[in-house]
Amino acid sequence: MRTVIEFQTDPSKYRHWKVSYDGPVANLIMDVDEDAGLFEGYKLKLNSYDLGVDIELADVVQRMRFEHPEVKVVIMQSGKDRVFCAGANIRMLGGAQHSHKVNFCKFTNETRNTYEAAEVDSGQKYIAAIKGACAGGGYELALACNHIMLTDDSTSSVSLPEVPLLAVLPGTGGLTRVTDKRKVRRDRADIFCSIEEGIKGKRAVEWRLVDEVIANSKFDDTVQERAREFAAASAKADVVKGITLGPLDKTISDDGSISYGLVEVVLDRDKRMATITLKGPNAAAPGDMAAFEAQGDQAYLLKLARELDDAILHLRLNEKEAGLLAFRSQGDPVLFAAHEALLAANADHWLANEVRQYWKRILKRVDVTSRSMMALVEHGSCFVGVLAELLFAVDRSYMMEDEFDDDSRHMAAITLTEANFGPYPMGNGLTRLQTRFLGEPAQVDVAKAKIGEALEAETADEIGLVTMILDDIDWDDEIRIFAEERASYSPDALTGMEANLRFAGPETMETRIFGRLTAWQNWIFIRSNAVGPEGALQRYGTGLRGNYNMERV
Repeated sequence: MRTVIEFQTDPSKYRHWKVSYDGPVANLIMDVDEDAGLFEGYKLKLNSYDLGVDIELADVVQRMRFEHPEVKVVIMQSGKDRVFCAGANIRMLGGAQHSHKVNFCKFTNETRNTYEAAEVDSGQKYIAAIKGACAGGGYELALACNHIMLTDDSTSSVSLPEVPLLAVLPGTGGLTRVTDKRKVRRDRADIFCSIEEGIKGKRAVEWRLVDEVIANSKFDDTVQERAREFAAASAKADVVKGITLGPLDKTISDDGSISYGLVEVVLDRDKRMATITLKGPNAAAPGDMAAFEAQGDQAYLLKLARELDDAILHLRLNEKEAGLLAFRSQGDPVLFAAHEALLAANADHWLANEVRQYWKRILKRVDVTSRSMMALVEHGSCFVGVLAELLFAVDRSYMMEDEFDDDSRHMAAITLTEANFGPYPMGNGLTRLQTRFLGEPAQVDVAKAKIGEALEAETADEIGLVTMILDDIDWDDEIRIFAEERASYSPDALTGMEANLRFAGPETMETRIFGRLTAWQNWIFIRSNAVGPEGALQRYGTGLRGNYNMERV
């Protein structure tokens, strides 16, 4: 029987995090239950974490945005003495399957990125308040915060000791954030990442590893004072009350297929393929944002987003051999456009903003998902605006041309909206259409001139919005051939190829983080120096250092 990793949780189920709210300031306390690891075989000592700890953190960050929009500053701190966080649990990393390690690092990256962007996207600033040892992934938790405060005592320091201790890299963006975000000088960064004991006190400030160091006797009071200062200076509008994110309605069948309210996932394990169908709205859009807010987590675009997000995560971690994801949509495109238009027209409303920012994060999650992906624009589809972004995120898109025998659905069409020209950038800072047309930027303007039009197959093909248009004679065969071809190739080669091809254009801190995860960390995690019988991850804590193959390759 398969063990299913569940990404749904709520505060009543937390084992590792505690949150208290004091007006515009939230205190987020990491207090990991060492006996509550996601799997057996290790203890989460010293506030070390595994995927289960990070699933809870992702839930905290999400609820902070939707359930507690009154919060302007979040203080991340430890609930344990003399340790902030020891990073990813070494026993877990040493014993986990390679695929789990890499997917764990990816999800951890995405969670870090979410609260790192919270200040710009949602007006919520994160402070890391460090008392005690802050090592490896623990320092990476802090690095993703907007402001880092370190207490000045004999035991408190920051460190990235993965290279000397574990023969791996800081896999959740540590190296990249040190150089690109904190802008630590290269030679100092080299020293910092090569020593086990870390750096503390005034030197940590001088090297820009932290923002300020506070005397231990004044630390707690100063942290709260700083949070109040930041909250007072915040431009975030005051919001009295958020909405509640209830549990998803989700059913998993014996064959692994999943049914939600608005999303259906049909899994074909023999073909190593999952088909994800997104359903359009079945009712008119709310008349205004008050009505939208009254619908809470059942508002169409929020409900659809939550279900799609959960489906992507489920497939990543629980169906690793489903190498091809096919996206479909079915519904009324005019109705969908009206739901999206309500949010666009009220982008400065806190909830409209949060739903739009959530879609931005989901689309980025799709971008970096290590699966081959295609989209099927069929008759009856509703690829409009934000859903049309999926067509430009996948590796190939196929569209039905002309009428199909015995098919009474409305004609296949793509409708572009303002959503395709700015609100949902990729990690490279460009829109998906700008990335698609990097070599012919004038095509973006051609596409923009078609906003609001239902573009059928011939027009969509002329503009370059789809890979191929197919009539009813060729449709089934062409898609079958592509699916079989993809299933026959090496998944390793495909992962490398797709990750390279999806991110044309400028490099950013975000693309560097995920690019290095896909390439370097992926490679290092299968080398014997790290995970072999005498590798550093296996020998950690035994008193023996790793026995390394010293060839430079």
